[in-house]
Amino acid sequence: MTTTADLPVAVIGAGPVGLAAAAHLTERGIEPLVLEAGPAAATSVRDWSHVRLFSTWGEITDPAAEKLLAPTGWARPDADTYPTGGDWAVRYLQPLADVLGDRIRYDATVTGVSRAGRDRIVDADRDSLPFVLHLTTPDGERRVLARAVIDASGTWRTPGPAGASGLPALGEKAAADRIAYRVPDLQDPAVRARYAGRRTAVIGSGASAFTALAALAGLAKDEPGTHAVWILRRGINGSTFGGGEADQLPARGALGLAAKAAVEDGHADAVTGFRTESVRRTDDGRLALTAEDGRRLDPVDEVIVLTGFRPDLSFLSELRLGLDERLQAPTGLAPLIDPNQHSCGTVQPHGHRELSHPEADVHLVGMKSYGRAPTFLAMTGYEQVRSVVAALAGDTDSADRVELTLPETGVCGGAGLFDDPTAGQTDAGCCRTAPASERVQPGTVGTAGTSLPLATARNEASSGGCCS
Repeated sequence: MTTTADLPVAVIGAGPVGLAAAAHLTERGIEPLVLEAGPAAATSVRDWSHVRLFSTWGEITDPAAEKLLAPTGWARPDADTYPTGGDWAVRYLQPLADVLGDRIRYDATVTGVSRAGRDRIVDADRDSLPFVLHLTTPDGERRVLARAVIDASGTWRTPGPAGASGLPALGEKAAADRIAYRVPDLQDPAVRARYAGRRTAVIGSGASAFTALAALAGLAKDEPGTHAVWILRRGINGSTFGGGEADQLPARGALGLAAKAAVEDGHADAVTGFRTESVRRTDDGRLALTAEDGRRLDPVDEVIVLTGFRPDLSFLSELRLGLDERLQAPTGLAPLIDPNQHSCGTVQPHGHRELSHPEADVHLVGMKSYGRAPTFLAMTGYEQVRSVVAALAGDTDSADRVELTLPETGVCGGAGLFDDPTAGQTDAGCCRTAPASERVQPGTVGTAGTSLPLATARNEASSGGCCS
């Protein structure tokens, strides 16, 4: 008779952190079952294959994963170079997924997680029962049992809205054909034509916004009439453009400097303290934005909303989670990552204890563990899953020995980052647009470049955290 201990550990998401969790489980002799909603590994990373991470190859591969890859002849690319999202997916994440083989189920969307035979109300024998995960697959509905659940599904699929209240602005949904929620790939001819010679509003104050501004500024040099309106919910101060040359990650520091240059060179106008209340389509089909204080902007042709991401908790509703009421992060972790107090470099090391919930053997890891906080780095997720898996294996000493040193400064936060608790719109994006010559085409291996001029979007990759 199969016991709970004989069941696999379910890992939700085959992004960088989910695959790292599977590698650590395999190393510990625990069978993983990775459930990926997309058709291939790192589906979310592939969505932004045109952007370059601000972290080097040496900072975005997991040690346990490297050990798993070593027998295949895999060699990590030059540790000091900066990959694109496409590079990351093709040269590291897909090979890792290939090694894991049938431990990964693709096109398997998790729609619900609970204890077998127990909804969230029932106490009796709860912790001794396995988890049941409901799935939708091309062959219909399925369910699987697991001894523990590691949710590394990220936040990439749930971007924040334009509305400053956290809800969509009035008219936002109706204007969806003119609104994008990702940094555009201006190397794509169709996308380039959408913004060339047009006036575009960019809403957000994080790295993705910096990237979009820099990209549009570059387009403006080739396409007259291209102009950006940068909409910030807060004012401009000393921390607006990040750490600059003081950042320990040079590519991250370049993000804010690129946005600053876009404004100073006249390719973008900054509008501060503008909290979008409504988006209205004008008679000529353009979009007019109105703020909560009644201010109205001149109509724009397009809007790019880069106001962060948030976790999808809907399929976890039958589990007993302990989440911070503001950040939607685990209550033990939330004080350590509050963007009002911490930047990327000041977040303390944390592991299975900070990631625990009232429901035993459930852990949210990766970008999803940070809830709405924008300070996540891939190296943080790798240390999280190392600790969590050690705890599941009963190795408490190793699980508690959490070590993590993060690069300081940057655009990810700091005391006074937000004017108020509701203004959290930094999305922790951390990459730069890759030149067309460096972009990875499907089925090919890209070349990682080393120059660091402009930076762009975020890595929801990993499920969605900083590109790093």
